[in-house]
Amino acid sequence: MTDYKATLNLPTTGFPMRANLAQREPEMLKAWQKNDIYGQIRKARAGREKFILHDGPPYANGDIHIGHAVNKTLKDIIVKSRTLMGYDAPYVPGWDCHGLPIEHNVEKKIGKAGVKVDYRKFRAKCREYAMKQVDGQRRDFIRLGVFGEWDNPYLTMNFKVEADIVRALGKIAENGHLVKGYKPVYWSVVGGSALAEAEVEYQDKESYSIDVKYPVTQPHALRQLESAFAGLPGSGPVSVVIWTTTPWTLPASLAISVGPELNYQLLQVGDQRLIVAAELREAVLQRAGIEAHTVLADCAGSALEQVVAQHPFYERDIPLLLGEHVTTDAGSGCVHTAPDHGMEDFVVARRYGIETINYITDNGLYRDDVELFAGQHVYKVDEPIIELLKERGALLACSKFTHSYAHCWRTKTPLIYRATPQWFVSMEQNGLLNQALQAIAGVEWHPQWGQARIATMLQNSPDWCISRQRTWGVPIALFVDRQTGELHPETPKLIEQVAQLIEQEGIDAWFDLDSATLLGADSERYSKVTDTLDVWFDSGVTHAAVLAAREQLQYPADLYLEGSDQHRGWFQSSLKTAIAINGSAPYKAVLTHGFTVDANGRKMSKSIGNVIAPQTVINELGADVLRLWVASADVSGEMTVSDQILKRAGDSYRRIRNTARYFLANLDGFDPAQHLVAGDNLLALDRWAVERAAQLQKEIVEDYRSYQMHLIYQKLHNFCVRDMGGFYLDIIKDRIYTCPTESLARRSAQTALFHIAEAFTRWIAPILSFTAEEIWGYLPGQRDSSVFLAELYSLPKFATQPAISSDDWELILEAKEAVNKVLEEQRSAGHIKGSLEADVALYADPTLQAALSKLDGELRFVTITSTATLAPLQEHAGSASPLAGLRVSVSHSAAGKCARCWHCRSDVGSQGAHPQLCQRCVDNIEGAGELRHYA
Repeated sequence: MTDYKATLNLPTTGFPMRANLAQREPEMLKAWQKNDIYGQIRKARAGREKFILHDGPPYANGDIHIGHAVNKTLKDIIVKSRTLMGYDAPYVPGWDCHGLPIEHNVEKKIGKAGVKVDYRKFRAKCREYAMKQVDGQRRDFIRLGVFGEWDNPYLTMNFKVEADIVRALGKIAENGHLVKGYKPVYWSVVGGSALAEAEVEYQDKESYSIDVKYPVTQPHALRQLESAFAGLPGSGPVSVVIWTTTPWTLPASLAISVGPELNYQLLQVGDQRLIVAAELREAVLQRAGIEAHTVLADCAGSALEQVVAQHPFYERDIPLLLGEHVTTDAGSGCVHTAPDHGMEDFVVARRYGIETINYITDNGLYRDDVELFAGQHVYKVDEPIIELLKERGALLACSKFTHSYAHCWRTKTPLIYRATPQWFVSMEQNGLLNQALQAIAGVEWHPQWGQARIATMLQNSPDWCISRQRTWGVPIALFVDRQTGELHPETPKLIEQVAQLIEQEGIDAWFDLDSATLLGADSERYSKVTDTLDVWFDSGVTHAAVLAAREQLQYPADLYLEGSDQHRGWFQSSLKTAIAINGSAPYKAVLTHGFTVDANGRKMSKSIGNVIAPQTVINELGADVLRLWVASADVSGEMTVSDQILKRAGDSYRRIRNTARYFLANLDGFDPAQHLVAGDNLLALDRWAVERAAQLQKEIVEDYRSYQMHLIYQKLHNFCVRDMGGFYLDIIKDRIYTCPTESLARRSAQTALFHIAEAFTRWIAPILSFTAEEIWGYLPGQRDSSVFLAELYSLPKFATQPAISSDDWELILEAKEAVNKVLEEQRSAGHIKGSLEADVALYADPTLQAALSKLDGELRFVTITSTATLAPLQEHAGSASPLAGLRVSVSHSAAGKCARCWHCRSDVGSQGAHPQLCQRCVDNIEGAGELRHYA
């Protein structure tokens, strides 16, 4: 038997089937770094329209987690896609480098600043620690394949950035948005510092729920109650019942608030009388285990104003105040009011001239002059207070319950509200809130609900407390009058002088500064502020310290992209400071992504043990598989990740890689400079494939523009599986393998493959960066040294009308899928071993028949059978097929099998010189070659 293998154009390529990404990707990274691929991109796009994605800085502490990987990968996909579109899209990564967690880690190693080590040395150690964290995270981000200015990132601890943060503070002060106030703020007793809203997270906490009696004993107060309750019926002592879940605040209780519009009742309970809101009566009695009671009288809350009760364990008058914040959602309707420990308490007390008393130290201890509880810690005092209430007969009810409670997002410890003197960015002064609400209407939000979310958070946002009592942070570099607290009249000039010093020496320049150096004789009158800035202020003003400060960037950014929690964090701090400085939003568009959860919908947690480390995924599957999973997820909601999901991403990756490998293997020997077939000379199927790629490219570009990466993933997968693998590539095998090397039939298919491969490699480059670069090296023809220097490929346009329309091809594709299913059933039943052993008859309705008939005698090449005939649907009386309007009849071919093309044809052996071949194979190896027009 003659071996005709040498007469076939069999596929060949050096592009490996096995990716070995974990081994191959690091080698590619070295090449990118050696060749300065990022620098080459910048030169290639110089002068083009810019697209600026501003990086929200991760905190410089700890290894990166899967959420970091999602965030940085999304940013990289977006930046690379815009680069592909021809934009100049630089990416400057950044890090948040100041703040409490870094201080804590340094304290563990060398001790507390000012106690065991001097402040300057402590700050130096903090800087050293932060830099080590940056280096570790940077290595992991680079390993993900993220391009950027890694050798020159922005760090909030860079001297120039620190100086510009101070300048931003000065501008906000100059524009009248900075105020100093004595207000309750979230306070970390562990960190010894105030916190802003964005630094608060909520965790479950077990607390005491107590109802406490405040007795009314003074004669004039009882007379007021007589007037309010129509004579004060009943007998026994009278008490106002308050309810609280923070017993530790009772020593600071200075008033009780009641709702002016609420209805209050006087109850007879045994030998005592209690006052509660009517709507909450049953709840109070149930908590206290009281069954028998009598409602003696009712009155409006407004009638109780200025009634004086007594503190349950101090000799202190407790006036009843009217407060609009009092509701009947829970409690007793009588709200214990401690202006030191709640903003609403503070506001209502201030209205009545009641000031704060400052009972608690920075670290959460009651001061030495606090009666009964001096030196005790707020975390540990609840039970002693409850015991004291029992002794005094003031405890009506007590129980424990679990609820969501404010915790410090860094130390994970419970927070308290504590009134302290702090610096605030005022939301009301000079209309900052209204300006911010107006600005967000002009921003493009992805998803759209982001606008409503941030608007609600802004409307509920108090003045932003930006001062911290820390050592490692950018200073609030202000001079204030020792007597009045007013800012120095030359603050803008002084701010610039300080900023110039910080540019040279860093933040130590402020802390070491002798005020007289800048103020001269004024130094006796003005003192330096020693507080540091909230780290959210640091990152919030990077629009000024980075975007506006770096030549290759610009203000405002085209896009801010972070997790959905940043509506209350970085998006908000950036917006407030940008409005306060420039009067405009710092971003044109904002995109958020959800959090990662496991297969059961649980948040990733080390304690649960469901964490999937990106480093592990990269080392086992490769960064490209991780990147593909990110692209496949709908990032607008929670992103589910598990070993099984990552395995599926690996399967999808192999499908994409194998599709590319097929392109490359069948482009062997193809030189586009010599062999490219003009568009209008392509065979009908090849033209369809190119037009399908052109249509898909339009959709992919639009999806990249609208940040719909999961749609790109779906379309790429469908293109590889259905359009290419299940249809086009399956059909053209015969033509590429069997037709003469230089025939139009073969070169037409190769031309289509070349165009598609050029476009396809670019489509996947933002997502599968390593793989696209690898493919790029195997594509024929002259090209840029890297796919990332290239722009979108211009697929051919056609001047003539197609012989077979795209609608026809869609019908043909559906028919082929239906035939495939029937053939597979026949193969499974043992009637045939492969499709080329089959003869098929297709019975089609008029619409489908019209489309299929355009293939003429080449229908068999589409069905990949030895013969294929077409007839009207009504001529077939058999069973239904998988496609409406089509019936398929299959029979085993009786003809001989060609040893070269494997088709079963009646003319096999008709040529004496080649008794094993069909006539077309003889023509293909000895004659002019077969003619193909369509498939």
